[in-house]
Amino acid sequence: MEQQKLPNVTIALVLGILSFIGCCCTSGFGGLVLSGIALFLTNKDEKVYKENPENYTNFSQLKTAKIIAIIGLVLSVLSVAAYFYLKSTGMYEEMMEEYMEQLQEMQN
Repeated sequence: MEQQKLPNVTIALVLGILSFIGCCCTSGFGGLVLSGIALFLTNKDEKVYKENPENYTNFSQLKTAKIIAIIGLVLSVLSVAAYFYLKSTGMYEEMMEEYMEQLQEMQN
């Protein structure tokens, strides 16, 4: 029987990597979404692999994609927690004001 690749490994790997970018650029919310989708896809492929392990060749890539998605999820949760903490204490607005002042100083 010819071996084939698991169907969602590549997209899960890409989404896991993009979750790092989403974590940094969207206060963690984009990373949560992307890594959540990646984890869903890896779990789906794990079930497919467990049914017939001899039919598939790229299980190691699946494990890598899952690890990357979990790391992205953890970083995103930490970013979201920091965002909510800063918003609830009022420090977020102070940080944004300081950031805007620094940008204006750089332009002058």
